[in-house]
Amino acid sequence: MIKKLFTTFLLLFILNNVWAQVEVTRDDSLLVIKLLEKAKTERAGENRMIYFGKQFLGLPYVAHTLENGDSEHLIVNLHGLDCTTFVETVTALSLCDAHDQRTFADYCHWLTTIRYRYGKMTDYTSRLHYFTWWGEDNEQLGIVKSMYDPDVFVDTQTIDIYYMTKYPNYYKQLTNHPQFISKIREYEKVSKGEKYKFIPKRLLNLPQSSALGVVHDGDIVSMLTSKPGLDTQHIGIAFWRDGRLHLMHASSLYKKVVMDTMTFYDYEQKQPSHTGIRVYRGVKF
Repeated sequence: MIKKLFTTFLLLFILNNVWAQVEVTRDDSLLVIKLLEKAKTERAGENRMIYFGKQFLGLPYVAHTLENGDSEHLIVNLHGLDCTTFVETVTALSLCDAHDQRTFADYCHWLTTIRYRYGKMTDYTSRLHYFTWWGEDNEQLGIVKSMYDPDVFVDTQTIDIYYMTKYPNYYKQLTNHPQFISKIREYEKVSKGEKYKFIPKRLLNLPQSSALGVVHDGDIVSMLTSKPGLDTQHIGIAFWRDGRLHLMHASSLYKKVVMDTMTFYDYEQKQPSHTGIRVYRGVKF
């Protein structure tokens, strides 16, 4: 079988009023434009997160795609996604479509906005590495809002994140630039002790007609973990099928993007370190 070769280009765009380097293949830049143009006639009112998520079904799961190069720059990769880049890609496309912005530069603007602290890319420390940071930052920007219902958000997560600075050797940029460790540690300390209500995984078997219906098609869900030093272990997009909650995600198990046929409840029961979910819904899309 002939393996397709992807040639990467480095481009310069003005993103959020500063010049920024963008790494992308020609095919991926054209795909962004094609998807946004196609959505004008094909989406037909379908939830944007679901619609754009479906465009990537079957795409290979590929980890660590944002770790190229020695300096932080915007990486656009639509030919291999992990759980985070899948959600970010779909969110950025949804934001473009909602604002009727259909150029590749528009997409890069929104991807930068949601991926980096305060929407500004500086260096590696400006990336929103923990999902707690991603949720907080994008909620402050008015892009998403956290969902809550007292009947199902019955457990509390107390944030104590330190995994990156305890194991800097797991991260290429922290190994190459140890001066970043102290800045990441400062951010981790700021988050320590924050409390968030969440839906425990034991309640994910409730039907759509119950209080679990607070979760809607297209909501971004973060799967919380009991693993020390981390807040979240996986993220994806929620959808309902036959009254039961399911997960669309870039799966390391299936090695591709899937709309999981397994219910979200059954999926979570197979993840012993997962404790439950937090939920975010798009405001601007």
